[in-house]
Amino acid sequence: MAVRRKTLESARREEPGGSVKGRRLLVADDDQLIVSQIRQALSGSEYEFVECADGTEVLSAIRQHHPDLLLLDVEMPGLGGVEVCRIVKANQGSSGFGFIPVILMTARRTGKVEGLELGADDYLIKPFDMLELSARVKSMLRLKALQDALMEKNRELDRANKELEEKRNELLQLSRTDGLTGLINRRHFEERLGAEFARSERYRAPLSCFLLDIDHFKKVNDTWGHPFGDVVLREVAGVARRALRDVDILARYGGEELVALLPETSPEEAWRAAERVRMGVEAMRLTAQTEEGPTTVRCTASIGVSTFPSESVGSADALVQAADDCLYAAKEGGRNQVRQAV
Repeated sequence: MAVRRKTLESARREEPGGSVKGRRLLVADDDQLIVSQIRQALSGSEYEFVECADGTEVLSAIRQHHPDLLLLDVEMPGLGGVEVCRIVKANQGSSGFGFIPVILMTARRTGKVEGLELGADDYLIKPFDMLELSARVKSMLRLKALQDALMEKNRELDRANKELEEKRNELLQLSRTDGLTGLINRRHFEERLGAEFARSERYRAPLSCFLLDIDHFKKVNDTWGHPFGDVVLREVAGVARRALRDVDILARYGGEELVALLPETSPEEAWRAAERVRMGVEAMRLTAQTEEGPTTVRCTASIGVSTFPSESVGSADALVQAADDCLYAAKEGGRNQVRQAV
C-alpha cells in the first residue's frame, strides 16, 4: 500500500459544492496499470491518493487515512470491491467509518445492479473514459462535502440542544432548591407532598412527616449575627440529611424550620428518625468569632411528628398541620424534644 500526498492537510476541506481540491482518494485495484492511469487522469485536480492492492488493505487504509472517496475494483485478491462496499456502507454511522462515497470499477458489464443495491454510489465499466472518470469523482466529492457539512450542522445542533437541556435542568434545579441549605424549597416540597400523599392513600402505606424548628434562633442571630445564623441553618440541614434515608424528602419550610416526608414509615419509626435528628442537632458544636476570640455555640431543636393514615389526618395539608401542632406542643413543653400526634 502506498500513499501519495499532493496538497497540505489544511487544503483538504472546502465549502460544500465548491472546490474539491485537496480531497483524499483511495484507489484499490490489483492492476497497477489501472491505478497509474487513474492517478495520471486526475493529477491536475490536486487530490491526495492512497493506493491499495486488495480489499483487506482498503479497510485498514480507511481507518488510517480517512479518505473522502473510494474507487474499488470489483475483483481483487481476498476481499473484492463489492464485499468492501458492503462493509463500508454497513458501518457508516458516527461510530464506524462515517459516510464515504464508493465508485465500483469492473471490466464486466454484469453486476452493476448488485453493486448499487449494496450501496455503491456509482459504477464505472473498464475501460472508462478519463474525462467521465474525472466528472464522476468530482460529483462524488461534492456529495461527500455536502454530507460532511450536514453532519457538522447536526453535531452543532446536538451540542446546542444538549447545552439548552443542561441550562433548562439548571434553572429547574434552581427553582426547586433553597439557596442557603441546598435542600428543596417549600414550593417543590408541596408538589412532592401531594404526590406522596396520593400514593400513600392509594396503597394504604404509612406516610410520616415531621417539622423541625431551631430553638431560640432569633437569639442566635441577635447574639452572633445573621451570617452565623446561616451557618447554623446549613449545619442543622446537614445533620437532618445524614440522619434520614435517601428516599426521605427533606426541605426548608421557611425561616428556621425544616420539614421532612418519610414514605413507608410507621409512627414508631418516624419518632426514632426525628429523635436521631434532635440528638444530632444537640450534639453540634459550632464556633462563633467574637471580639474576645472564638466561642463554642450549641443549638437544640424541637420537632413535631405526624403519620397517615390516622383518624385526625385526612389530607396532605392535615398531615403537615398535625406535625405543626406537635411542634408547637414541643415548644410549649420546654423545647429540645420530639412530640408526636396520637
